[in-house]
Amino acid sequence: MPMLYESHCHTPLCNHAQGDPPEYAEAAVAAGLKGIIFTCHCPLPDEHSAWVRMRPDEYEHYHAMIAATREAFADQLDVRAGLESDYFPGVEPWLEKLHDIAPLNHVLGSVHPQLPEYEDEYFNGDAFAFQQTYFKHLAQAAETGLFDTLAHPDLVKNLFPHEWQFSLIEPYIAKALDRIAATGVAMELNTSGRLKSIPEMNPSPSMLSMMLERGIPVVLGADAHVPQRVAEGYLMAMNILEEVGYTEINFFLERKRQTVSIEDAKASLSPAQPTST
Repeated sequence: MPMLYESHCHTPLCNHAQGDPPEYAEAAVAAGLKGIIFTCHCPLPDEHSAWVRMRPDEYEHYHAMIAATREAFADQLDVRAGLESDYFPGVEPWLEKLHDIAPLNHVLGSVHPQLPEYEDEYFNGDAFAFQQTYFKHLAQAAETGLFDTLAHPDLVKNLFPHEWQFSLIEPYIAKALDRIAATGVAMELNTSGRLKSIPEMNPSPSMLSMMLERGIPVVLGADAHVPQRVAEGYLMAMNILEEVGYTEINFFLERKRQTVSIEDAKASLSPAQPTST
């Protein structure tokens, strides 16, 4: 019996994804999922990083695309609307208004350190200091109350991979995780990390262990920018979570966290569930 959702996937409106929503929905059906929640990159004010996200005037169309897909797949798949919203200090009022425009099921909070606007503001040439700033902002994102889940929460390691030393940054991650745990916000295990500069899921098993110690719930997401990546790596991700000590995984519907056992979730997937790109 299908149980899982794809909780992180995109549409062509972000300008760097391929395939229309029905194609992603078809892939979700083939993977044995119960549903799919589209979480395309949110519009931002002042044309901030406009080349990798929908425009504000496309937001209504975004919801219309998902509604049409929901209707087309009504007998096969639960299709829902969500959003991946960027966080940086000062963007809170914009996001508060945006999130109220239309009903959302899952709101991912993302700090994207690779964006030129973010680097220009916060990178002074010191990679380690930049990593610390990233984790401070991740904690601040959780504390805003704007997000259900923090996406790919060690993404910064891929920006300067040769400058990434987990043992050095670990105390700063610990401080951030203490703050995040106090909010009740979930954190994502993003399977697309295996395609990045440091080829492992985001976050690493070491950081997952720290999250488990603090009781932080985990949501799976493939971060699919092409249909064939829907649910990609889910079985591997759940094996990693079990090795760390997690027994449950989560997804959000109508902004409310739903929990299933990893054992049941693994059994629910199609034998043809994708494991690699």
